[in-house]
Amino acid sequence: MVKSDTKMPETIGIFGGTFDPVHHGHLRSALEVAQQLGLDHIRLIPSASPPHREQPRATAQQRLMMLHLAIKNSSQFVVDDRELHRDGLSYTVDTLLSLREEFVENPLYLIVGTDAFSALQTWHNWRQLIKLSHIVVVSRPGEDLSLPESLEFWYQRHLATEADRDLIAGKIWPVTVTQLAISATAIRESIANNESPEFLLPDAVLRLIEQTGLYQD
Repeated sequence: MVKSDTKMPETIGIFGGTFDPVHHGHLRSALEVAQQLGLDHIRLIPSASPPHREQPRATAQQRLMMLHLAIKNSSQFVVDDRELHRDGLSYTVDTLLSLREEFVENPLYLIVGTDAFSALQTWHNWRQLIKLSHIVVVSRPGEDLSLPESLEFWYQRHLATEADRDLIAGKIWPVTVTQLAISATAIRESIANNESPEFLLPDAVLRLIEQTGLYQD
């Protein structure tokens, strides 16, 4: 029998956010998703102008630097700055279109939390997301996913099974991860109040925040 040298395309996780600042809650959740679904790497994509939340306190370059520092010793994460080079609001569907052009045959897995997924119908061109990638719905132990009836039907219709592992898009994968109730907002507030957020975020990120005086009102 002739042994095939064909290499399977890498499976890619997509994790976006403001990362203002990036913390262990972001990184641990993404890592556990990668481990449970067997993803080859996770692309951390900082948002330039998020459509569903207030603008970040840190600049795009500061947030980018924090991400690079946070993952400098990890081979499973990649920082992807494509949204920072795009004008206008940072719509996820535009990011997926850009990724799909680059990774034509790769399985893509868009990682979102339960809160974000529950509001999916408010996202720009939300129905197109599932055509471009899989959607990973991340929950904490004991957390219920409460959805509007129309979204619940859509969720059940696209729910993945093990037989869907070879698909490059089109399915929803529920994943439960370790509960780390860490909030970027709470970190910013503690810094503004001269309280230490140590152990909530990577040491290198904390050192950069202290050196630059970031988040100190």
